[in-house]
Amino acid sequence: MSRWLSLIPLVVLVALAALFIGWSLKRDPSIKPDALVGRPIPETVLPMLTGDVAGPGHLDLKTAGVGRPMLVNVFASWCAPCRVEHPNLMALKARGVAVVGVAWKDEPVATRAFLDELGDPYSMVLVDREGRAGLDLGISGAPETFAVNAMGVVVAKSSGPLVDAAEIERLVEAIQAPSRPLPTATARGPGR
Repeated sequence: MSRWLSLIPLVVLVALAALFIGWSLKRDPSIKPDALVGRPIPETVLPMLTGDVAGPGHLDLKTAGVGRPMLVNVFASWCAPCRVEHPNLMALKARGVAVVGVAWKDEPVATRAFLDELGDPYSMVLVDREGRAGLDLGISGAPETFAVNAMGVVVAKSSGPLVDAAEIERLVEAIQAPSRPLPTATARGPGR
């Protein structure tokens, strides 16, 4: 009897392994969660990059666009894919697209050196040294880019470097799309 009881942990372990393998075989790795799409961008307050220091000014992500549509690009100086996407961000700046940078888990001095070396495509850079905004945005790593409309709502997201022209255009079109009109009240007269 005790011999059979000693096999119970092994049976449970094998059953859990089978469940995990079954789940991972059904999971599609190309599906990336876009939990924030359709929701307001978090109001995480971060210091602005001023020269090569964080601050003294602070700003939250929601008001960074000042009522204009924008792309929010999470990047870091130590991130190799961020270097790859950088020329495309410079091209977006040349087109007049507002891009707000969030320097994720990076030191301000390193961020400034990165931007001095490659050019600064951002209308402003917010410093997220501790990764707080990354948690609020739900990112899995850098780079990630969020398209935010003039109302501060995330309308599209891209995970990974912006290197595909179609993906870049999808984000730009998402922020340029007219927002849905607000419902209007209809006047009701005495006979209606």
